[in-house]
Amino acid sequence: MTATDRAIELARAAAAAATDKKAENVLALDVSQQTPLTDIFVLASASNERLVAAIADAVEESLHEMGAKVLAREGKREGRWIVINFAEIYVHVMHEEERVFYDLERLYKDCPVVALDA
Repeated sequence: MTATDRAIELARAAAAAATDKKAENVLALDVSQQTPLTDIFVLASASNERLVAAIADAVEESLHEMGAKVLAREGKREGRWIVINFAEIYVHVMHEEERVFYDLERLYKDCPVVALDA
């Protein structure tokens, strides 16, 4: 089983919103074969805590307009790594240092990359 069309649509919208707020290294991974929790992880980086928060807010606003609901949000107060659970996708907005340290791309290296251009 692969990611649903809805999950891909949300991932693309999340990536676009993140990019509009100057996120770097935006990537989407189809994790549907690895975890029953969600279909796609969207990863984005920022150079400081304020930008991490601004990107997360922009993603939430964009996906809210598409009818997606936030089920959980973690890390907003610290602003180093914010994870937003939209059920079909999880969006990870990370400070550059956390992104390098935790290296989620390596942990999920067997997962296919989702094309973010429509």
